[in-house]
Amino acid sequence: MLQLPLILCGLVLLLTWYLIGRHNENYWKARGVKFYSKNKVIGPSWDYLFTKGAMFEKFGELYKTYRNEPVVAIGQILTPSLFVIDAKNVQHVLSSDFQSFNHRGLDSVEGDQLTESITLLNGPKWKLMRKTMTPLFTSSKLKNMYYIMDKTAQDFVAHLKSDPKLWKGNFFESAMLYCNAAVCAAIFGIGEQSTFESPFLKFAKDVSISNFKNNIKFTLFNLAPKLFRMLGVKVFKEHEDFFVGAIGQVIKKREEENVKRHDFADLCIELQKNGTLKDQTTGYELEPTTGLLSAQAFFFFTAGVEPAADGIFATFALLSQHPEILQKVHQEIDEYFEKYDGKITYDVVCDMEYVDKVLSESLRMFPPIGYLSRQCVQDTVLPVGNVKVAKGTKLFTPIYEIHHDPKYYPDPEVFDPERFSKERRPNDDLYMPFGMGNRTCIGARYSKLQLLAAIVHVLRSFTLKPIPESQQKKVTFLRHVLGVRIGNVKVELIPRDKK
Repeated sequence: MLQLPLILCGLVLLLTWYLIGRHNENYWKARGVKFYSKNKVIGPSWDYLFTKGAMFEKFGELYKTYRNEPVVAIGQILTPSLFVIDAKNVQHVLSSDFQSFNHRGLDSVEGDQLTESITLLNGPKWKLMRKTMTPLFTSSKLKNMYYIMDKTAQDFVAHLKSDPKLWKGNFFESAMLYCNAAVCAAIFGIGEQSTFESPFLKFAKDVSISNFKNNIKFTLFNLAPKLFRMLGVKVFKEHEDFFVGAIGQVIKKREEENVKRHDFADLCIELQKNGTLKDQTTGYELEPTTGLLSAQAFFFFTAGVEPAADGIFATFALLSQHPEILQKVHQEIDEYFEKYDGKITYDVVCDMEYVDKVLSESLRMFPPIGYLSRQCVQDTVLPVGNVKVAKGTKLFTPIYEIHHDPKYYPDPEVFDPERFSKERRPNDDLYMPFGMGNRTCIGARYSKLQLLAAIVHVLRSFTLKPIPESQQKKVTFLRHVLGVRIGNVKVELIPRDKK
């Protein structure tokens, strides 16, 4: 008796799948836009879910296949969606026409406080929160905060020295540990003890997007946000009590201590003392509750741990395979340590020009995030191809593929730090390891300093070489819905015999 209902349900699902695919194809055909018909319902997400590799690689296949098109349409259930290929159109979406494309393409989830972070907020709420958070990342604030990163980097080196097993282990995991510790220190402050003794390190790993459960949730959230909400699925709800409670305790303790540490907790206290947040232009208001501020702290974990660890690991992987460049890095680091008697301040690390070029080139070759998403909030037109974009359309823009396009970066697969010298520096409009336009990662400069601190201190004490079995000709990447993570390269640390 059960067979007939199951067969009928299967037929209804197949018919629905067919009709959605046909609707998607006809929608874009009527607009004269090429359509990716391999899977008409969920497009490259199907390839991501059922084949190996990262999501950005699936978009990369589209980039190569439709290279001469301004855009290519893709299935995203019933949401009209475009993968933007032409660089001028990419700039238009991410920067020039911000009024039409200021929506991130994802929204916070009602009843899930930790999704109320600046990453997922949109509209006037995002604008007010961005304005409120920006002071934490000014040059003067970063200069005051740098001691936190420097202390964490020194603790990281001590941690590595204490356990030789880590020298030939999975260095990405060690980089994750450092970034976890650095973010925890920036949010909760540091004392005399090692930053690697923080009780929040396990928590930071539990909420990482590369976590299998979170990866699947994020993919479904991206594909069908309305269905996601209808089903009442939460993203980070299970961590809410712990994290909001922890932030509340930190704020309370800091108020009692009445000590300035130039970290996120200081900002929270200042905001709560000042009362209601208000945008003078729109009149929009927000209460700086502990829950809302906890969501912003949570942004540090989702944006400042995995992507930063990917950046450090990519830099070390590249340096391990280019000893002549590594030697120059060592030389500059040693000169500055000797010149400043080992005291590496904000000004000192910012003055290391060659290390900065190496990091910039590493982030070009392996940007932490492989692509970006936006959603159209008003009918508009993309300039190249005269592509009409209706309100509600979702757009995906490449990062990795633009960074590897010989049209913009000659010999893109060559690791060449001098590409970022003053004489040769590429077009900044196309270099976007932290995004582009008004929604560029607010913590980009903080993140870069965090990476520099680790690179400088670790390479002062260690040199690098690739583990032989990982010296493949072609780099492969691990499955990740957003990130660019090298999967087949391992790095060995070797203590340096410094003079």
